[in-house]
Amino acid sequence: MSGHSKWHSIKHKKAARDAKRGKLFTKLIKEITVAARIGGGDLNSNPRLRTAVNAARAQSMPGDNIDRAIKKGTGELGGVQLEEITYEGYGPGGVAMMVDALTDNRNRLVSEIRFMFSKHGGSLGEAGCVAWMFKKRGVVTVDRDAADEDKLIEIALDAGADDVSGDADSYSVMTSPEAFAAVRDAVEKAGIPIANAEVTMVPDNTVPISGHQAEQVLKLMEALEDNDDVQNVAANFDISEEEMAQLSAAS
Repeated sequence: MSGHSKWHSIKHKKAARDAKRGKLFTKLIKEITVAARIGGGDLNSNPRLRTAVNAARAQSMPGDNIDRAIKKGTGELGGVQLEEITYEGYGPGGVAMMVDALTDNRNRLVSEIRFMFSKHGGSLGEAGCVAWMFKKRGVVTVDRDAADEDKLIEIALDAGADDVSGDADSYSVMTSPEAFAAVRDAVEKAGIPIANAEVTMVPDNTVPISGHQAEQVLKLMEALEDNDDVQNVAANFDISEEEMAQLSAAS
């Protein structure tokens, strides 16, 4: 499993702490609102909304919060107009990074993103500078102790998944965006608890980094993901599991 996948595994274990701070709820509400605005408020006909609502429920978000976010998206309730923006840039060691955001203030956010890149040894780039290094993929994450590996592989592949990989802590089921919902649903129907499920940008190739560069990259990832307007950060770094564990424990 690549360093970036390992980072996501570690990140989602911090989700409960983020939820207590309210930060994760803010991000989830924004995603629900935009998903409802784009595709309507019916979960059955709007896969993006269903994914967002499932993620919110997994973090024990109250149903009233979810309903209000959907109604804001469909226009039944008033609210700020959120804009979807993707920023591209380079982190330390030439690591390619893509930052997906939802914001009501583009000028403020680009200044914040540029500052974070600069502070942590990176640089914000132009649109298209690194996007060609990534592909949109569905990723379903399952904790290793929550499923039998052979059973998970059989269910996932039968439902249309492309691959299943794992590390000491979890399994990652990779799908095309089109097959994501079917694979996620099949895993759920099999009674296998899902730690996280999302459609995200996955790098075609990775850049090995270590030492100070690895530390800088992880600090940049944390800084970006800590911003309320940032929904997801994709990067093509590869850090050894041993070093990743050490750096994550120290953060």
